[in-house]
Amino acid sequence: MKNKPEDIMNQAIEQARTTMNQDIGGPFGAAIVDHDGNLIAVASNSVLKDHDATAHAEINAIRKASAQLGTHDLTGCTLYTTAYPCPMCLGAIIWANIKTVIYGCRATDAEAIGFRDDFIYRFIESGRTNGEILSLTEKHRDACLTLFQEYEDKAKELY
Repeated sequence: MKNKPEDIMNQAIEQARTTMNQDIGGPFGAAIVDHDGNLIAVASNSVLKDHDATAHAEINAIRKASAQLGTHDLTGCTLYTTAYPCPMCLGAIIWANIKTVIYGCRATDAEAIGFRDDFIYRFIESGRTNGEILSLTEKHRDACLTLFQEYEDKAKELY
């Protein structure tokens, strides 16, 4: 059954509120619908419960929707989320081929209550060169290129 956009967002909000009040995660919820507006998955942040820095609402929703549909390709789906996706979630959304995201709060709203989303965006936008935040060092490229060449030579599936 096709859901109204406000109903979809409200499901994400209520899921986030429930798990937030159980100290499972933060105020982050997400829902994914197919191209007809049918609800596929609703999830929330479970970082605290799972002791997993990647257990964000969007990632959890993508995992649930992918399992439900039996595919890693969520082309045609729309993701609703209570906040602008962090860089990790934005990457996962793009990898899943989701082209439409409806969000509630801005990254600056999350930053205002102590979350680092906007901080990470500023790090990326500044060229990823602040070694106090993260040191990125290229080494062993030739050995890794061999692996990449094997993948290409075997005509493995690209995703």
